[in-house]
Amino acid sequence: MSAEPTVEGLAEELSTYLDTTRINQVRRAYYYAEQAHEGQMRKSGDRYITHPLAVARILADLRLDHQSLMAAMLHDVIEDTGIPKDALTEQFGEDVAELVDGVSKLTQIEFRSRAEAQAENFQKMTLAMARDIRVILVKLADRLHNMRTLGPMPYEKRQRIATETLDIYAPIANRLGMHSICTELEDLGFSSLYPMRAKYISKAVNKLRGSHREIIEEIRGKLQEKLEERGLPGRILGREKHLNSIYNKMKFKHKSFHEIMDVYAFRIITDTEDDCYRILGAVHSLYKPLPGRFKDYIAMPKANGYQSLHTTLFGMHVNIEIQIRTEEMEHIANNGIAAHWMYKNEPSNVTSVNQARVDRWVKGLMEMRERADDSLEFIEHVKVDLFPDEIYVFTPKGRIMELPSGATPVDFAYAIHTDIGNAAVACRINRNLASLSQPLQSGQTVEIITAPGARPNPAWLSFVITGKARSSIRHVLKTQKRAESLELGRTLLKRSLKGFGAKLADISDAQKQAVVNHNQVNSFDDLISDIGLGNRMAYLVARQLVADADGDALEASGDERNLDRAPVTISGTEGLLVKFASCCKPIPGDPVVGVMDSGNGMVIHSDTCSRLPDSDEGRARLTHLKWAKDITDEFSVELRVELERQRGVIAEVANAVAMADGNIERINVEDQNAKFGIVSLVVHVNGRKHLARVMRRIRNIRAVTHINRVRY
Repeated sequence: MSAEPTVEGLAEELSTYLDTTRINQVRRAYYYAEQAHEGQMRKSGDRYITHPLAVARILADLRLDHQSLMAAMLHDVIEDTGIPKDALTEQFGEDVAELVDGVSKLTQIEFRSRAEAQAENFQKMTLAMARDIRVILVKLADRLHNMRTLGPMPYEKRQRIATETLDIYAPIANRLGMHSICTELEDLGFSSLYPMRAKYISKAVNKLRGSHREIIEEIRGKLQEKLEERGLPGRILGREKHLNSIYNKMKFKHKSFHEIMDVYAFRIITDTEDDCYRILGAVHSLYKPLPGRFKDYIAMPKANGYQSLHTTLFGMHVNIEIQIRTEEMEHIANNGIAAHWMYKNEPSNVTSVNQARVDRWVKGLMEMRERADDSLEFIEHVKVDLFPDEIYVFTPKGRIMELPSGATPVDFAYAIHTDIGNAAVACRINRNLASLSQPLQSGQTVEIITAPGARPNPAWLSFVITGKARSSIRHVLKTQKRAESLELGRTLLKRSLKGFGAKLADISDAQKQAVVNHNQVNSFDDLISDIGLGNRMAYLVARQLVADADGDALEASGDERNLDRAPVTISGTEGLLVKFASCCKPIPGDPVVGVMDSGNGMVIHSDTCSRLPDSDEGRARLTHLKWAKDITDEFSVELRVELERQRGVIAEVANAVAMADGNIERINVEDQNAKFGIVSLVVHVNGRKHLARVMRRIRNIRAVTHINRVRY
């Protein structure tokens, strides 16, 4: 068959919704691509041009505009034939050239790994989507045709393409509401990865369908009868279960094949929203609805714009799942964002809302992209957002927010705005104070309480689940860690320079640059940051900085060397890079030293701690510290109390701590016999004087025989 009738066949299909001028532009793009790909063949033995033509046909079924169809024809031209983008701009205009460039793969860049190549591709796609969402529609159609013709490919390539399809492209199609493309991609991907499983499930489905045909027809007949009796318009369709979804339910929900297939699924398509609710009443009068299985996605659409009424009925000894929706909702359910072009001439409220949702999602992707350190981190965040099983919660003003299942108030805060997430300190769920880590349920009203100057807690990363929250928290923590490492590094370097009788301000830029080059770092700030993180010693960097012009390091004199031992002041609230040792739990007033922990900053120990190094060389590396005055923060201290057993003695101990303004974090009765017991308690105090007050109060209890502070 020659290529002419094929493009003419497409032109005929396009004539149902495009005018002649635009069809001719699509034709021109076809001939241009045909010439460019002359002599190129596909693995199947077909001429290469059959692929762009097939991609354009898929888009024509979605009734996409002429520019998308032209881009489909030309989508491999830049990559495969060496024709530059400028030539396409000249021939077909800026818009089409931009679309083609957006869809072209990143083959020019050498990647370190396959995962990185996939991630970089996805990043480029995100940027292109932000400029024009049609890029992803052409890309999805391209992927769909490649999946349909995967057969002749080598096994490894088939596996890679199928995995990428299930990981990235099918979820994107789902996020854009394109159900028909999503399910076909999933089923093709599943069949490529697990051909035997797909064959087995497909065989079982066909066998079961044959034996159930009578029941299906009987239920359909009764539903039809009920609609006619009430004078309600509606066509009733049977719903197919897809291989991939059957497999996933068997695998993840641990259901047997017969459990899944014993549900009969129907879809009723009607004229208006009002009819949907009236049909719901009619089917509920025919069979009993199952409690808790009704979902109204018309009033509260899914994140991808999907709208429908879902109900499960029990009738004729089987479960019957029914979806009720209008024709327009059916279009949007199958074609998602692509339905926007179907209704372009007669814009409807539903498609504009759908468009707004997609815009919001793409904007979210762009924000994540800016915060991620590299493409692999970005794609990890995005994958989380591509598999949402949604819940719907309300803001105090009644706005609906869609979040993935399992989302917490912190995810909710970041979904509203990054600044609200960063400043969140507490929340109210249905007006009651609740934990920030508590998973939210659909229908709850969530209010976030913020405080100026508050910062994200690193512990949030262990429970947030949305990509936006995770990337925002990481971004703030990285920035904070950098600022803190610079501050701590500068303090330590200044102190070491003082030992050489030098000041940081007096050191020339040339000398700084020489030390930067010597240490092979990018900038002087990076060098200081490394000192703060504990990756370099301040003393050695100081020695390099004060080296004379011949490169000989000046020696610190005895007195000056003692200056290097001058203590650094700490207040105990230094943030991410100053941590207190859990072995000796130092508190203000204790003599303390700092140990640099490579990559993590400084750990503060009591100077009598048994974990400190014994050798002179090890001791020389310790940083001498002194406490700032007026510290109001609280610190943990462990106490061991020996006491005579009496009724209510634990309550007396707790009361004594409270009377001394202490706060108990943990209390434990360790071992006891009939007469004596040992109580271990961790209390919060703000210094040694406060601790002495707490211990005095406890010692005054008659039953207490001995009390001491525990240090390991």
